[in-house]
Amino acid sequence: MSTINSIGLDIEKSNALAEQLNLLLANYSIFYQNTRGAHWNIKGEKFFELHLKFEELYTDLQLKIDEVAERILTLGHAPIHRFSDYRRLSSIPESEHVADGMLSVQDILNSFQNIIALQRHILELSADAGDEGSNALMSDYIRSQEKLVWMYSSFLTR
Repeated sequence: MSTINSIGLDIEKSNALAEQLNLLLANYSIFYQNTRGAHWNIKGEKFFELHLKFEELYTDLQLKIDEVAERILTLGHAPIHRFSDYRRLSSIPESEHVADGMLSVQDILNSFQNIIALQRHILELSADAGDEGSNALMSDYIRSQEKLVWMYSSFLTR
């Protein structure tokens, strides 16, 4: 029996990667829904600014959700799809206060902290597995999200 999958990666290392990518998928899915809720429910003086920013963010998250699911499939595994699994696996909690812009921005920063840490872990696993596809994906995500952390953090600074 072969120890190499269809894209030339070690099966055991691909299994570990797919498991972590499914955790990332769960976190992204909760993050997406929280951001979408903030977009729908935002109120107050920063409404126009944050309403647009939240839409930009949830649109980007939707693309990432699809890319992560497709990467899991490429590794030969099935992406999780049930919201109950997302809630059970995600380290990002469902947001309670989506109408408050400043609290929503803080939730976004907390979510990025979880997401970036997980992506760095996946980056290590993908490097060890020689998985350039997952490695490039995580590297691209981290780079763009670090900039967003800076921008959202600057927004909260008074």
